[in-house]
Amino acid sequence: MTREIKVQGTVAAGYEAVREEFAALLAGEKPDHASQLSAHVRGKQVVDLWVGPDTDGDTLFGVYSSTKGAAYLTVALLVQDGTLDLDREVAHYWPEFAAEGKAGVTLRELLSHRAGVVGADGGLTPEEVADDRAVAARAAAQRPYWRPGTAFGYHALTIGAMAGEVVLRATGRTLHETYEELVRAPYGLDFYLGLPEALEPRFRSVLPMMPSPAERAILDAEPPQPGSLNSIAFNRNGVRPTDLETLPNSRLVRAKGPASVGGVASARGLARMYAAAVTGLDGREPLLKADTVAEFGQIHSHGYDLVSRAHKAFGVGFQSVADAWYPYLGAGSIGHKGAGGSQSFADPRSGLAYGYTRRRFAFPPGSVPEDDRLVRAIHTAAVTG
Repeated sequence: MTREIKVQGTVAAGYEAVREEFAALLAGEKPDHASQLSAHVRGKQVVDLWVGPDTDGDTLFGVYSSTKGAAYLTVALLVQDGTLDLDREVAHYWPEFAAEGKAGVTLRELLSHRAGVVGADGGLTPEEVADDRAVAARAAAQRPYWRPGTAFGYHALTIGAMAGEVVLRATGRTLHETYEELVRAPYGLDFYLGLPEALEPRFRSVLPMMPSPAERAILDAEPPQPGSLNSIAFNRNGVRPTDLETLPNSRLVRAKGPASVGGVASARGLARMYAAAVTGLDGREPLLKADTVAEFGQIHSHGYDLVSRAHKAFGVGFQSVADAWYPYLGAGSIGHKGAGGSQSFADPRSGLAYGYTRRRFAFPPGSVPEDDRLVRAIHTAAVTG
């Protein structure tokens, strides 16, 4: 039996319909449902809502691949200041990457999921998955799973580590350190790549997905194939396969914050990061110039994704959210969603920066029923307000 779930928090004038939509979507949820919704428009917070037991606006959740947005923003800042060049070969910065036919792969191709290094033969150990340097070392030695540049496929657990290794080789500082210095600390963002132990009391562990009998039948009918690109990319091809559902519940993962999947954040932190990046925040100019946003938001990989086996669209790293899910958003919108159900993006045309988190793992991974209706409600209010 479900009970009424009380929505808490505030919305700005003109965004009352967002609160109503949030409440309506939760009407059929179980009493332990917990989620957060936050949005800024042109730098001003207009939505700050949350629901669920033991949850408030400061609660932190594992955000899975929404973490990648922080990694790509860090790379974009280094491209913008001339430290990195998207059209330089990755091996220019990281010579070991040239092994096994990868010498010609550019940073642009790598970030656009075109390098073909989606995993490692024999799989990664749990300790390696949590350690970006270890993943990068395996990736450097790995023969690509397709000829680089000829196709694309989602580098689910390797892209953040490879981007981080480029950052480290070019600057002498880790991606995590660079993100902390340039992005997180200046804005006080509740979006961490490496959660400090002192903040552990604010973290809430991921709850397992609860598929219906019909959904469970779908899962049972299509068991993972260890040799498939999908299984390799999500590290189900080794002796100790990754349990994506519970990955953020590992303190090792939270502490090391692998840049592909290990971030911990609130919805406020997600939305504030994209506001800081694209529209400006707290009276400051945007971190990214308009030309940088346009380049990173321009579609680079579009069509059939060899890993996901579905239609996908990527810019330079960032998912092309307007093309992939929300056609009413402006072209060039940048963001990234996470397997657990988190979503985060910026729409430069409407000035919307959006963050959403939830505690229970999504079914299917990355897709939640409330997603489109919440985004649509906020976007509608933003463009008509």
